[in-house]
Amino acid sequence: MLLKNHLIEVFKQASLENNFLLKENVVLKWVHRFGIDSLNDLLIHSSLQKENQREEENQEHISLIDEVHEENQEQISLIDEVQEENQEHISLIDEVQEENQEQISLIDEVQEENQEHISLIDEVHEENQEQIKLELSKTFENIGEIKWEANGLETSSSNEISSKNQNSNKINQFTETPKLPLPHIKNLRKWINNDKKAS
Repeated sequence: MLLKNHLIEVFKQASLENNFLLKENVVLKWVHRFGIDSLNDLLIHSSLQKENQREEENQEHISLIDEVHEENQEQISLIDEVQEENQEHISLIDEVQEENQEQISLIDEVQEENQEHISLIDEVHEENQEQIKLELSKTFENIGEIKWEANGLETSSSNEISSKNQNSNKINQFTETPKLPLPHIKNLRKWINNDKKAS
């Protein structure tokens, strides 16, 4: 029995390794030792072992598939979590965009109000400029009138002074004793010479 088990193990190993020479050698030893009728025992044991090995391999494959499936499930759950987080980020971004849009509309309204204020200020400034021009023209007219009046006062005062001087001259002429009339300076030499000749 020990030899049978040993030959079966060697045959199985040769089958796994696809070693045809070793398989032939085991078959020859089996037939020589146990007879050709018992050859089926060797082949059945090897086929059973092959099936067992296949089942073990299949079981290993199934367990590997299960592990891969579990990993895939974990990855899918992680992907779902990431998608949820991304959806939350997208909703936050949408909220921020809405707030920004509201702020932009408020800024536009403030700019329109500022533009209206600026236009009102420009209108007031133009009105002020016109009033300043009117005041300046009135001031220049007043200055002209004041100069004209001052000139009129100066001329009237100089006329009064000159008339006073004339009046005082006339009064002096009446009050003073009459003197000899003096000739003009141009004629003074002639007058002096004529006076010498006369005396």
